[in-house]
Amino acid sequence: MNSPAVIPNQPPAPRPKSVFFLSDVHLGVQSPEEERAKVRRVLAFLDHVLRNGEELFILGDLFDYWFEYRYVVPRGHHHVLSRLAQLVENGVTVRYLVGNHDFWLKDFFPDELGIPVYTEPLAVERRGRRLYLHHGDGLALNDTGYRILKAVLRNRVSMFLFSLLHPTVASWLARSSSKKSRQYTGNKDYGETDGMIRFAAEKTAEGYDAVLMGHRHVPADMPAGTGRYINLGDWMQHNTYAELTDDALELKTWI
Repeated sequence: MNSPAVIPNQPPAPRPKSVFFLSDVHLGVQSPEEERAKVRRVLAFLDHVLRNGEELFILGDLFDYWFEYRYVVPRGHHHVLSRLAQLVENGVTVRYLVGNHDFWLKDFFPDELGIPVYTEPLAVERRGRRLYLHHGDGLALNDTGYRILKAVLRNRVSMFLFSLLHPTVASWLARSSSKKSRQYTGNKDYGETDGMIRFAAEKTAEGYDAVLMGHRHVPADMPAGTGRYINLGDWMQHNTYAELTDDALELKTWI
């Protein structure tokens, strides 16, 4: 009898890596003890992305306040910044869409960390799904005042005038405004008739499979028109994020 052919054992093909979505960490807003615990959670999550991800989208408000001077950036956050740089150095693409607390990002992220910064919503296609990415600010039906304020704060004249302030004074002023903004966001009615969900339904009618946002600080995954509306929640209370694989787009909780 002839001997059977021997086929060497082959390791299984590596599983395709995931695309992750994160928002509203608000580094710097809580008590020192709460911040340390939050940073540990975020670092553990970023380590997970390093092992299992190919791309990370940050949909705004990673920081509770960020303003760049020519030679000065806000102190602290170095552990998280270093871990983001490590992701990029190891081949994970990181993209940063600004929110309403960190829209004054300029050159530090692209120049020092290799992370592109976007000031407008993103339309992307990943894993065969069309996704629309938006921080979510300014979409509430009764947010006319905020939309006007947003236009004022983001123009070049306002940024130049703010840059004339000493960093300590500017930081105090910005943190005070940030606290009021967060209280306003938390008290606003975001019911089913709100503009965020209506906006998501409009986008799915244009052919998007899902609309992902942050800003609200309340995780949500619900139908919107012909697709889905996913709110990424926050990392002050919920520790939620989204993960996209070949099989599914899921809203998850980091434990």
